[in-house]
Amino acid sequence: MLEVKTLDKPDERRDFPRGHLEAVHMTGLDFAVATFEPGWRWSESVKPIAGTDSCQIHHNCYLAEGRLCIRMDSGEEREVGPGEVFVCPPGHDAWVVGDEPVVCYDFAGQMAQEYAKAD
Repeated sequence: MLEVKTLDKPDERRDFPRGHLEAVHMTGLDFAVATFEPGWRWSESVKPIAGTDSCQIHHNCYLAEGRLCIRMDSGEEREVGPGEVFVCPPGHDAWVVGDEPVVCYDFAGQMAQEYAKAD
């Protein structure tokens, strides 16, 4: 069966401090678009919802807008910018760099299913 959905009408939206996530759920694909406003930091905005010391979601992402810094629990740190694709395993913190919102497309599915979801 062919499935087509639009991000203009997501299946679900989750709001959290300084950001939100919109997700569409399809057969074999859970797709999320996350928007993080300037000042957003996972450890301040999502950690209280997740209840973990660091983000435990696996991300396969395309960063469309803004700049995002990611620090792994190991101390490894990278900055990601517009047009870059990245894979980030569980065990990290992240934050918006600068005064431009970050728009990130996540294809891994785990973000669309679990990220910032209150029990």
